[in-house]
Amino acid sequence: MVHAFIIEPIAYNAFEDETAQLEQCKEWGLLSEKAIRTKSFLYKGNGANLTCSIVGYVDKLTAVIELDNGQRHCIHPAYLKEMQASSFGRRITAAAEAETEDAEPDVVLEEASTPEEAKSEPATVDETESEAMNTEEVQVEEAPKGKTSKKKADKLQLPEDKVKMTATVQEFTTVPNNFSDNDDEVIIYEAVSIADPEIEVGVAWSSHSATLKKLELAVGDTITFEGKIVAKKLTKHPVPYKINNPAKIQKQST
Repeated sequence: MVHAFIIEPIAYNAFEDETAQLEQCKEWGLLSEKAIRTKSFLYKGNGANLTCSIVGYVDKLTAVIELDNGQRHCIHPAYLKEMQASSFGRRITAAAEAETEDAEPDVVLEEASTPEEAKSEPATVDETESEAMNTEEVQVEEAPKGKTSKKKADKLQLPEDKVKMTATVQEFTTVPNNFSDNDDEVIIYEAVSIADPEIEVGVAWSSHSATLKKLELAVGDTITFEGKIVAKKLTKHPVPYKINNPAKIQKQST
């Protein structure tokens, strides 16, 4: 069966192996940090309920899934994560009924006239709405002139590669994991800064991995390390950035 809703990628980056797939799914929040293997997911959009697998990505905000019939479809990772909830279909139906009863649509969307036009769209309407809900602007106050040489901006431009960072442990906590019976252990940091380019990040978080546990960190400890930092909010906490795979960790002496 050919699905009419498909937005097939014109080109995309296929995962080299399962390790690359596992790491990207963790970064998107589709798998827990403790996961050691990938799994199948459910696509519940457009009235469908289909098993799918993640085979690659167009960019960091556009995953590519493959359905059972072999068709590939572009989707926002956060929207795919929402689909895994058992209440997803009921919530979408209730919202649609409420919108129909209470108001007329504010925007009329034209249907693409050709399959090529449809393929050029990076995401469906509902995926775009999900992206908007999951995108946050971080406002950073301008530092007094002459006080610091580090860069500050209305919205942080994070490096794409691993960088050297410094951070101080603020709190140890746990957050719910929708894909596991156990909560995930995490560390929240304060005074997080990047060495090169010089950027003051503020607060960030990371998984409390086995490597970090070996250091026997305590609140107030400052560490230097190399890692990748991405814009990913911590569940139920006002922490907008996540530190992935910290390595070469050193605890500074007090």
